[in-house]
Amino acid sequence: MRVDSPRMNLDDPGINLRNINRDVLNYSQLRSVDEAIFVEQRKPTREIELHLTGNMERYIWALDGVMFKDATPVNIKPNERVRITLVNDTMMNHPMHLHGMWSDLRTPSGDFQVRKHTIVVQPAQKISFDVTGEVGRWAWHCHLLYHMEAGMFREVAVV
Repeated sequence: MRVDSPRMNLDDPGINLRNINRDVLNYSQLRSVDEAIFVEQRKPTREIELHLTGNMERYIWALDGVMFKDATPVNIKPNERVRITLVNDTMMNHPMHLHGMWSDLRTPSGDFQVRKHTIVVQPAQKISFDVTGEVGRWAWHCHLLYHMEAGMFREVAVV
């Protein structure tokens, strides 16, 4: 299953938090408190796009339809700046966590939004963030344990 026209908005609080009678914080409202982050921003040298995929009936979760046991690592060079774009082709939220590196969330126009460790990708949403390669072998996974164990996990090798 693939989403034909994924949403790129950051102002959606989420499925069950829309149209309720109270304010709900969303990604478009977040700002970084460390102004030095803005100065240090480098443009990415390449982009990696991955689709968050799954099958509710068979209960299989993966990145680009490839479960962890069959996947090759995502390779990044040390100190390389890479833009990662995630497209959620499933009907569930996926809080994606990359160990060892900060994720600099980008607005749909490509501007810096905020620095995060875990980025929630809503159903039918496309979201981008930049990372700078830190030497090591890092885990990248959905923070929902039952999705991670079912295959939504990848190694990021920065060597």
